[in-house]
Amino acid sequence: MKKLTLLRHAKSSWDDPVTRDFDRPLNEKGKRAAVVMGKFVNRNAITFDQVLASPALRVIETLEHFEDASGLAFEPQWDRKIYLASSVTLMDVLRGADPQAGHVLMVGHNPGLEDLIFDLVPHENPSEERSAVEIKYPTASLAELTLNIDNWTDIKDGCATFNRFTRPRDLDPELGPDHI
Repeated sequence: MKKLTLLRHAKSSWDDPVTRDFDRPLNEKGKRAAVVMGKFVNRNAITFDQVLASPALRVIETLEHFEDASGLAFEPQWDRKIYLASSVTLMDVLRGADPQAGHVLMVGHNPGLEDLIFDLVPHENPSEERSAVEIKYPTASLAELTLNIDNWTDIKDGCATFNRFTRPRDLDPELGPDHI
């Protein structure tokens, strides 16, 4: 069995006049959400054996705030293929994960992460978590999955079950959509 946690980058700033989407930074709410999620990881003693992440600025900044608040030390493997990737591409990246890694954290973007969940977690096995993702996979949310595989190279559609889905607003209502 392998564990996979998917972290969608925190809320980015659309007010910053960057020339490329890749270079968009986090806004203040995004920074707060990344900290809240990092503290959640710390409180629940969640650890990761490997971190695979998009090198987009908003992912880098999300990981910086998340890491500081979690008390963990990350050495992310930055992979440009994760940036705006499809589910198929994300599975290919995961097939290249460290064979010894029991728990991988992948940090990236939607709609790829959401689609990856839908591909990995069979719709025949409905769960509250999968239903919540079907409604929306908000920024800075964590989706924790157990994969019924022994090797990352064996990842395929339908091999996962949902353990937990945690949104920033679940931990701090001020980070919900009704607050500025």
